[in-house]
Amino acid sequence: MLSLDQARRHLSPKAIRHRVESGRWRKVHRAVYVTHNGPVTPAQLRWIAVLSTGPAAVLGGLSAARAWGLRRHDDGLVHLLVPRSHRPRAMPPGVRVHRTTILPDEDVLDVGQPRRTMPARSIVDAAQWAVTDHQACAIIAAGFQQRLVGGDDVQRVLERLPRARRRNLIRRTAADAAGGAHSLPELDFLTLVRRAGLPEPTRQAVRRDAAGRRRYLDALFEDWRVHVEIDGGQHLDPATAWADMRRQNDLWQRGERVLRFPAWAVRHNPTEVITQLRAALLAAGWRP
Repeated sequence: MLSLDQARRHLSPKAIRHRVESGRWRKVHRAVYVTHNGPVTPAQLRWIAVLSTGPAAVLGGLSAARAWGLRRHDDGLVHLLVPRSHRPRAMPPGVRVHRTTILPDEDVLDVGQPRRTMPARSIVDAAQWAVTDHQACAIIAAGFQQRLVGGDDVQRVLERLPRARRRNLIRRTAADAAGGAHSLPELDFLTLVRRAGLPEPTRQAVRRDAAGRRRYLDALFEDWRVHVEIDGGQHLDPATAWADMRRQNDLWQRGERVLRFPAWAVRHNPTEVITQLRAALLAAGWRP
């Protein structure tokens, strides 16, 4: 991928024109070339977007987060962040330009290929630009779960963006994710617990199994020795299911209660989830 200005540093206009006319190169946008005749990859599309917009542009939002390694979240677009005063002309298909008045140096990786926002700013912007609140929460949770961000990284970005869209939602979700609820179903479960007036659990509590290995529990109501595990799709795998059973058996042998809920039940059948949890806590000695 290269721009016309970059090509002119090494080749004459005639040589550039010959490469295009012979099919060795393709002009994919105004003054942007692909130096092959095969399909354009997602990584090359990101370069096309940046080169088409000019040096002021950086990858932002989901595009930057995916460049940092975010998995399982992709809306099929290339998101660019540019200064408010910048007015790019017609953009290639699949490119969305966002403008900002706040983009300090600490939020940009200048040596990125191409330049992009730092992980925490990328996650915050992706949550701002998400279509729904639910999608925004999922992106934030994934950022923590996949170790792109941690601690108060997101909170520090929000301090620099006082007018960020969904600011309170992002702040609350990041606080819960930093506290140990690292997946969206776990965050949904925590919301149900709070609405029902049940005691607040410890998230991602560490326990050792019979073999001495460290295990992380999704939610632990420690005073009553009640554990809750939220099972996503990966728990259907036989090896994962057996590991879950071994961990549950270890806990039962110690006299502790374990409740397990599939992620879909937390979202679509919350009343039954809370009813069973309340019954377990009452049986364990909790009194409202």
